Amino acid sequence: MSQESYIQQLFAERIGGNQFGKDTVLYKFEKIKRAKMAAKKAHPDVELIDMGVGEPDEMAFPGVVETLQTEAAKPENRFYADNGIPEFKVAAAKYMEEIFGVKGINPETEVNHTIGSKPGLAMIPQIFINPGDITIMTVPGYPVMGTHTKWLGGEVVNLPLLKENNFLPDLDTLTEDQKRRAKLLYLNYPNNPTGASATREFFEKVVHFARENRVIVIHDAAYAALTFDGEKPLSFLSVDGAKEVGAEIQSLSKAYNMTGWRMGFVVGNELIVKGFATVKDNYDSGQFMAIQKAAVHALEHPEITEEISAKYSRRHDMLVEALREVGFDVEKPKGSFYLYVEIPKGIKGGRRFESAEDFSQYLITEKLISTVPWDDAGHFVRFSVTFQAKGIEEEKRVIGEIKKRLTETEFEF
Repeated sequence: MSQESYIQQLFAERIGGNQFGKDTVLYKFEKIKRAKMAAKKAHPDVELIDMGVGEPDEMAFPGVVETLQTEAAKPENRFYADNGIPEFKVAAAKYMEEIFGVKGINPETEVNHTIGSKPGLAMIPQIFINPGDITIMTVPGYPVMGTHTKWLGGEVVNLPLLKENNFLPDLDTLTEDQKRRAKLLYLNYPNNPTGASATREFFEKVVHFARENRVIVIHDAAYAALTFDGEKPLSFLSVDGAKEVGAEIQSLSKAYNMTGWRMGFVVGNELIVKGFATVKDNYDSGQFMAIQKAAVHALEHPEITEEISAKYSRRHDMLVEALREVGFDVEKPKGSFYLYVEIPKGIKGGRRFESAEDFSQYLITEKLISTVPWDDAGHFVRFSVTFQAKGIEEEKRVIGEIKKRLTETEFEF
């Protein structure tokens, strides 16, 4: 047996076992990537407008970059950071109070940094999930915590985010057995991909549900500070009793244009944070201290997020207006940089769109507009207002081009 063949037999079942790498199914983002390449090749003289990018289109602000440059040159910052520097934990606690009104966070015991939100979400099931335990997830959504739950022998129960429920999960649909075996409830608001915002009343219901059913709530707050039109940033932890039942993962990626910097933090219940620190000790040795200190500068300057939010709000206004004029039924979200759009039935007198993936492929191939399709709960495509554009006039040009291309086709809704 060749070395290659015996290695093929040794892959863990959780990632496909001996069939690992042999799956010929193309996943959503790979299909989008290939369709974009084909569209560019077929229409080399036409600009491809990418509305599918889920990360900021601009650099971190100068003060953040300058802080990194200064701190990176200091020899005392070269060591392992392990579970984080005290300065970052203090800044995170102050940030939670100043931006979200969450008072009384103990920086020593109720905050721990993460190398971005994703590793935090991946590690949390390691703290709590045993075989047979349930993690409640929302779909469509970010699947990482569910993936790791399954890898640990747990189960995932998906609650659909439906338009008629304002894209909030209906906890009342869970069975008694599901509630009995559930350990984790994952939420994400403002939401990716729907752009929906949670209400204080909804979070209060979640706290009651968690207490009644002995469930731990993990709120992924990656977009929590990106709000507009009078909507104030809302943290799950700002609701009475929330810290007794859960924790929140905050991120600097979207709110501070710092995706590649990989910086966030877990904040909330002391036991959850302690458990996280224990698991984290076995995964990484902490983020570079200079990056943590640059993150402190960011957290101390929330006006950065306000400026970023104003840009996204402006772009949302223009995109919503353009899509409405074409015939789409869309509402501007109160936060995030995502616009979730229900697909048309088809083209009048022509082809039908059987799924969001079908419509998304049509937009790329025929209109050179890239979006992300979601068919988990209804048929929607996600537009992101993080498209490349320098300044308001360029934004107007891009949105105008989208409207022009879509107007060329008469859709049936």
